[in-house]
Amino acid sequence: MAAPPKRGKLELPPPIIVKKVTIVAAGHHGGAWKVAYADFVTAMMAFFLLLWLLGATTEKQRKGIADYFTPTLVKMKEGSAGSNGLLGGSSITDVDNYPNRKGQTGTKSITIPRDTTGGPKEGGSKIKRMAQVTQKLVEKLSANEKLKRLKRIVKVSAAPEGIRIDLVDDADFSMFALGTTVLTGDAQELLRAVASAVGPVDGGLQIRGHTDSLKWRPGVGTNNWSLSAGRAETTRQALLRSGVAEVRFRRIEGVADREPLVKDNPADPRNRRMSILLTE
Repeated sequence: MAAPPKRGKLELPPPIIVKKVTIVAAGHHGGAWKVAYADFVTAMMAFFLLLWLLGATTEKQRKGIADYFTPTLVKMKEGSAGSNGLLGGSSITDVDNYPNRKGQTGTKSITIPRDTTGGPKEGGSKIKRMAQVTQKLVEKLSANEKLKRLKRIVKVSAAPEGIRIDLVDDADFSMFALGTTVLTGDAQELLRAVASAVGPVDGGLQIRGHTDSLKWRPGVGTNNWSLSAGRAETTRQALLRSGVAEVRFRRIEGVADREPLVKDNPADPRNRRMSILLTE
């Protein structure tokens, strides 16, 4: 017969122990490596594509591709003529600084890829015309001892409508007698050189006169609007006398001081200039 349980002593059940086990997959560090690997594969694909293109093209074709991406034309900057040159309105005689010297020839204001071809869409026609005009101007100005010192004021630039030639006054030179539409002797010779450069090149001509913002004396019956327009007409007549056909002139206008070349100083003499646009 079993002994009866003893009173006064309570036996507790054994404790329950719960053990959590976390299993970590070996080598898993998130998805960042996938992005890096995709970038690497893309770069390698581009690299091998470049190697294939270099091997599948001729030297002439590679040179043509390089010349195509050469920054020979720059979009016109906001502002007036002269400030929107290929290099900010640099002078026609500035020295260039292109790293690809074998593929370039010309001056800083206009650098033309050799053997440039292409139609109007590719810009080849405009580049050739600009090269022709610039070369002729340089020859004419260099042949005249008096005009050599005026090279600094001649600026050639590309415009959406064609080729722009700016004749910019400075502190040492003015195309017109102060406050008049009378050309100086040097300016007349300079315009003859311009006429010989644009004369053989097809296209219309537009002339725009600019003045500075200097105020007129009280009681004077003229203003910068009439002065700029009158100087543009005087320039047209000078080109006409130098052999440019009358039918080529498309527009003559004066804009006074509303399109300054030096915006922070409207009274600067460089704001006085004549812009001659050779259109398509």
